[in-house]
Amino acid sequence: MKHAYVFPGQGAQFTGMGKSFYDNDPRAKELFEKANDILGFRISDIMFTGSEEDLKQTKVTQPAVFLHSVIGFLCLNNPRPDMTAGHSLGEFSALVANGAIAFEDALRLVSIRANAMQKACELVPSTMAVVLGLDDAKVEEACAAITDDVVVPANYNCPGQLVISGTKTGIARAMEILKAAGAKRVMELAVGGAFHSPLMAPAQEELKAAIEATAFNTPHCPVYQNVVAKAVTDPAEIKQNLITQLTGAVRWTQCVQAMIADGAARFTEVGPGKVLQGLIAKIDKTAVTDGISTGTEEVVK
Repeated sequence: MKHAYVFPGQGAQFTGMGKSFYDNDPRAKELFEKANDILGFRISDIMFTGSEEDLKQTKVTQPAVFLHSVIGFLCLNNPRPDMTAGHSLGEFSALVANGAIAFEDALRLVSIRANAMQKACELVPSTMAVVLGLDDAKVEEACAAITDDVVVPANYNCPGQLVISGTKTGIARAMEILKAAGAKRVMELAVGGAFHSPLMAPAQEELKAAIEATAFNTPHCPVYQNVVAKAVTDPAEIKQNLITQLTGAVRWTQCVQAMIADGAARFTEVGPGKVLQGLIAKIDKTAVTDGISTGTEEVVK
């Protein structure tokens, strides 16, 4: 039975995240202080006591979720993943967990990614929307029908749940088309912009330079990357897929299906919340899921 470790992305943050790690484990405290130094501000204070609004700032959100996930993993008692994967931002956590990249380097890249995405969001009015209860093919068809605006499938979360991304005007039109096509629900998301779409191209250029200048190692086990939904171990390919991910779709459904096909029977989510556990259960009811989201290795069912 293979054991997969999976890591959540942006949106899982909450006030108080990571505090139990900091209070209960000297290793965690050391890593948080190192992170504060690298980022140039005390992100730990914002994570532990900041408001919901404070945590929504992109420059805070992405490093915060990354830190909660990675510090949680590094403080486990000798975890031995057979494979790793992360949802969007979570892919950086997955790459620390399998040894492909050092903690400090990954945190720097996450910070660069967050700030570059924020700048890209400010260039064009853009947004995302979740589509529930419609086949992926019908959602793809609706996006393709809008040829004079940017609208693309962005997150294949689980069967019957696909997030689309694009300009404000494009998403508004797509929402009407999808409702008419029979979607159970179509709802705009409270996000800063069109993540995982061509509108992130300016951020992609900035991140590409940083990734290419960073050392990546051959990982201890495969990572199932969002844009290809298959096992990857080659450092050059891992780098390219991370760069492509900013403008490409997160194929989470396909990643989980590929991991199961390759022998994964247990999935442990490490990081804030239980979103991925819920998605995995919808992708395959036979998969065993659990999660670690506190500083005391409490298993969340």
